[in-house]
Amino acid sequence: MILLHNPRMRRRRLGVAATAAGLLAALLTAGPAAATPDPGDAPIAGQKVDERTRAEVRTAIADGEIPGQDEIVHSANIEHLVNVPKDALPGTNSDLAFQGKYAFSGNYDGFRIFDISNPRAPKTVAQVLCPGSQNDISVSGDLLFLSTDSSRSDSSCNSTTQPVTEKSSWEGMKVFDISDKANPKYVAAVETACGSHTHSLVPERGNVYIYVSSYSPNAAYPDCQPPHDGISVIKVPRKAPEQAAVVGFPVLFPGEGPDGGGNPGAPTNPGVSKTTGCHDITVLPSRDLAAGACMGDGILFSIRDPEHPKVIDQVQDNVNFAFWHSATFNQKANKVVFTDELGGGGAATCNAEIGPDRGADGVYDIVGKGDKRKLVFRSYFKIPRHQADTEVCVAHNGSLIPVPGRDIMVQAWYQGGVSVWDFTDSSHPKEIAYFERGPVNTERLTTAGPWSAYYYNGHIYSNDIAKGFDVLKLSDRRTDPARWVRLRELNVQTQPDYFFDY
Repeated sequence: MILLHNPRMRRRRLGVAATAAGLLAALLTAGPAAATPDPGDAPIAGQKVDERTRAEVRTAIADGEIPGQDEIVHSANIEHLVNVPKDALPGTNSDLAFQGKYAFSGNYDGFRIFDISNPRAPKTVAQVLCPGSQNDISVSGDLLFLSTDSSRSDSSCNSTTQPVTEKSSWEGMKVFDISDKANPKYVAAVETACGSHTHSLVPERGNVYIYVSSYSPNAAYPDCQPPHDGISVIKVPRKAPEQAAVVGFPVLFPGEGPDGGGNPGAPTNPGVSKTTGCHDITVLPSRDLAAGACMGDGILFSIRDPEHPKVIDQVQDNVNFAFWHSATFNQKANKVVFTDELGGGGAATCNAEIGPDRGADGVYDIVGKGDKRKLVFRSYFKIPRHQADTEVCVAHNGSLIPVPGRDIMVQAWYQGGVSVWDFTDSSHPKEIAYFERGPVNTERLTTAGPWSAYYYNGHIYSNDIAKGFDVLKLSDRRTDPARWVRLRELNVQTQPDYFFDY
């Protein structure tokens, strides 16, 4: 059953049990949300919760405060067109990329290509088995790029997991030729320090530069040594991708000692991740700018020389941010939205106990000019619907909805669903649409829900960790002008200049 907007769901009693208080204490003292062994090698499991929490969830469903298990609810201005369940790749669904009539869906077991020429009936074109978390995905021309951030026996798609303490283990970037979408060909692999948790493309006519984000070094890891206070830069010749290679490791957080110059984390800043690299970077090639979400720091840097990025400003939030996760520019490049992955994407953080400021987005204005630009905090935004304590909920990947004169984005929140929100007024952001499912499990804390939710050529596409590929249609006078914007290609972490790209 599909329900439209229910006013009772705006304020929920969830999240006030003693178990939630225990969770809050754990989050306040938690360490970095480090990369973990490949979850794609096993089905999604849950964590037990006590009977009091289970009873609270059952009561909330019975009282209509939250949707029932797997029940779909949404605002009146969103239509759910279709869900395509997972098929040959049962692992965790991850990021999305787009090109022409195709959508490319990352999955911890590989990737899937959809023909979305009819958004109401996506067709599978290819499924490629190539395990290796988290298989962050992007495309440029005839090339597809895939991140591997789990320790593998080798760089092949037949590899198995192997301890990261073994020198022979492999992590890094994989490159595929997708000139024939039905038959992708694996053409290159490049090993990078600490693997590749995520990556961002800086495309040029003859080459594609890749900024590789990875983190959590350890003296016991032969290929991931501290301080690891920068990013790997890979250069891929378009006409000879087999020659792809690391061309540099620019240090973004210079400093004395073994830990570099980023946020020291605990005990100096309790509850904040120590900065040992970046989690994700969004580049804005048309402005020679990039924004880095780097564990304990948010940074703004120039990419005028793509092989030698230069940090312009660096900010921290040691009160409410735990793990700087991702970044989104507005169209005028005078704002950046940073997300906080409180709980590392494994906790129920969208409840009354955690509150509206922790685990939220941070809206920053960019003030000044040139290399003197500064990031100035304006406000937090968090979805206004509390989730059950069996629902992992976290601020995750989103994109701009290209509306001239307004700053609106769509964003994934795991089991918090998909949220569309307006930050035109940096100090007073507000949600204008949403889509979500009820808990996938009412007995255990479970990771599920949208990993990525992006707007592309008239529709919202969401990659649900557990449920598959969703297509949504947004009908709202505030966002309708975006329907006229058409892109040839979209990698959200390579943010386009929307109004000059069609």
